[in-house]
Amino acid sequence: MLIGGKIVDKVDAGKKQAKKIDWLIFGISGGAILLFVLSSLINIDAVSTFVNVSFAWSVKWFGSLWQLLMFITFVVALVLAFSKYGSVRLVKTKPEFSNFKWVAMIMCALLSGGAVFWSAAEPMLHFLNTPPAYAGIKGGTEAAVAPALAISYLHWGYLAWGIFGTVSSIVLMHAAYEKGLPLKPRTLLYPVLGEKGVYGPLGKITDAFSILAVAAGTIGPIGFLALQMSFGLKELFGISDGYSTQVMIIMGVAVIHFLAAISSLEKGIQVLSNFNIKLSILLGACVLVLGPGGFVIDSLMNGFGLYTQDFVRISLFRGDNNWIGSWTLFYWGWFIGYGPLMAVFIARISKGRTIRELIIAVAIIVPIATNIWFTVLGGSGMFYELQNPGIISNALKATGEQAALFTIIRQIPLNSILAPVFLLLVVSFIATTGTGMTYTIAMVISGDETPSNFVRVFWAIMMDIVAAILLKIGGVSALQRWIVFSAVPVAIVLIPMIWAGPMTAMKMYKKQKLENDTSPSLKEDTLGSKV
Repeated sequence: MLIGGKIVDKVDAGKKQAKKIDWLIFGISGGAILLFVLSSLINIDAVSTFVNVSFAWSVKWFGSLWQLLMFITFVVALVLAFSKYGSVRLVKTKPEFSNFKWVAMIMCALLSGGAVFWSAAEPMLHFLNTPPAYAGIKGGTEAAVAPALAISYLHWGYLAWGIFGTVSSIVLMHAAYEKGLPLKPRTLLYPVLGEKGVYGPLGKITDAFSILAVAAGTIGPIGFLALQMSFGLKELFGISDGYSTQVMIIMGVAVIHFLAAISSLEKGIQVLSNFNIKLSILLGACVLVLGPGGFVIDSLMNGFGLYTQDFVRISLFRGDNNWIGSWTLFYWGWFIGYGPLMAVFIARISKGRTIRELIIAVAIIVPIATNIWFTVLGGSGMFYELQNPGIISNALKATGEQAALFTIIRQIPLNSILAPVFLLLVVSFIATTGTGMTYTIAMVISGDETPSNFVRVFWAIMMDIVAAILLKIGGVSALQRWIVFSAVPVAIVLIPMIWAGPMTAMKMYKKQKLENDTSPSLKEDTLGSKV
């Protein structure tokens, strides 16, 4: 990397302090989690009220801002990717991971238990109860299939992924790897407040709130997993589906998180991510071949066509506030909260990539793959419901969203084999989420790319405990409300990335163009490689 001596010194100085835990950040973020746990033990009703009130306040005052932030961020990222600035290389080095492993790690860091849970449930719920953006279409009919998928694609598509590691990662990688600033959320303050902002009190507060937000976003999928697995165990083995079973599942997850936390990045996240993606592809293919493959493919084309046609309209839709709060803004709060820590994680694994590679992978390839996954599971559910009304919807009404996946799988031939494998996939996905996010949290607190195992274990255990508390408070709805409130302070940090990302890309482009123009040896190497 072509950096000056001053910057190298700063990087070296940072490495000398890398092994030290920032106890202030750890105290603020960890203390807030401990306070939540203790408050729940003292007065769980008061905690439940706080979660509900904070959710309503967040949706009311920040909902439209979040919608604009998500939409504009994706548009800016897309323009950068396909402009001349897309050729800028983020850190001049050889990529650390192969393309497949790199994309798999990005995808699994967010999808995990959340997408496995919602990929079956969300399309079915929109199919049965047509979203307000498509009011007038009768739910439960063939006409409701494409709108149900289009809204599911909106929530898990381009906008969702665009907020993670596109413009924010560009800013972070430039500041961290060329300016020698910490690879932490606080460094996103650099374009606005400079180094004083990064190293000052506001920087520490930014790190702490970013940790709390991503912890909330990870706690949700842990809870979703417990609900889904509890139902699955009942269906497969007749085990009681109740809170005690859910707590036992979370305890099992805690053991997995503990073991993953004491392993290295390569042995943990990379191995789990590769396994998850390959198993997902295998299971998806089995569902297509054994299930309604033709219907699923037709639904994918129709749903994606409608999504593309109505993209701007449904992205900025502001009709039914209650529905938007329960669906779109729940997701946007979740994903915005993940934003800074995901940018750190993606920056850590994306050295040597160009801006174009980064944005196409994160904001285009991964969303399309996600949409296909949703169509395979959700589309299959809609097919069986159309053929036999009530066969899926009755379980949803009786039990809730957690019943969707295994009720759908039960309709497919060889379900006695597929269902346990899907159960394994759910466990593996959530293990990846816990591993990836506790690793990133610990990296922020420790300031090291090989962070403290103590910090990783602490956060893994605390997130599992909070998930159990939220399930006690109110199941899925409590998990959703907890996630949304945490995004409020984080959104403020991400707003400047809309212009800071392009400005950073322009600076890097000019610098790299100047270096190429004044380096004969580099030009000779480039010509030689082309020959």
